Amino acid sequence: MNDKFSSKRPLTDEEEAEIQKMIASDPDNPELTDEQISQGRPFREVFPDLYESIQRSRGRPRVDKPKQAVTLRIDPDTLARFKARGKDWRARMARALDDVTP
Repeated sequence: MNDKFSSKRPLTDEEEAEIQKMIASDPDNPELTDEQISQGRPFREVFPDLYESIQRSRGRPRVDKPKQAVTLRIDPDTLARFKARGKDWRARMARALDDVTP
């Protein structure tokens, strides 16, 4: 990374001119002209089949029996024992409750 141009302070006019000069001299990525910009089209119009193939639905997939969020008051010692055995304490607590329910 180039620390010469810090984002923690505004650029001086000289720094801005140097950056613009570097942009203009980049043969691999020339700036677009106004005419080129006006001819631009959305990706989905240019590549409709590819656009459709990469579309995903938003959010998580639906499940048949979604879990419900609840508030539960538990003795602090009981909670500490579950948490002491690892990060999956919620899943283990749910399994323990499943084991005691008919």
